[in-house]
Amino acid sequence: MKKLTFSLMIIALLSSCKKETKITENEENKIEDSITIPESNETFEAAVPFKKIELSTEETTKFLDKQNNDTLYVNNFFATWCGPCMQEIPHFKKKMEEMKGQPVKFTFVDLDQKEDWDTKVKAFAEKENLSNHIVFIDGSKLTPEFFKANFKKWDGGAIPFTFLRKGDKTDETLGSMSEEMLAEKLNSFK
Repeated sequence: MKKLTFSLMIIALLSSCKKETKITENEENKIEDSITIPESNETFEAAVPFKKIELSTEETTKFLDKQNNDTLYVNNFFATWCGPCMQEIPHFKKKMEEMKGQPVKFTFVDLDQKEDWDTKVKAFAEKENLSNHIVFIDGSKLTPEFFKANFKKWDGGAIPFTFLRKGDKTDETLGSMSEEMLAEKLNSFK
């Protein structure tokens, strides 16, 4: 059922997709490895203005690729219309707070339709204080080759999907995670 829903969403995106002007890369929307977690509680708790950062498939591949450092990269692919995605977001937020100051970067990769980015996703990001942690991918540009090149388990058929990487070690979780499961996976990278 999830694969059918996701396939229908991709078809709808493809049929309604308008040619967009490519975003010019500058210092404001350039992403090198992930979104930085604020260091102080005051910054995290304050409402951070929404800033839309769209990644191409090539930029996403680079973003997900191995980094030569000690940082754990936690990338959660989600959409605001996905119930299981919304159920696990509080678990990620709790871990973000607990792991503040540690070498870990949480990024939420949004797969909503482009027309929802400035409305539904913006409202969600600001309400949940996740504006600094969300990047966007145009789902209509994701091909089977993209999934094969970047993931062992995920073919793009369902979300949520979480990809963890620290150096050469990776973990892929298809489906929603409980708070305990997320904690266990994060601890396995210590």
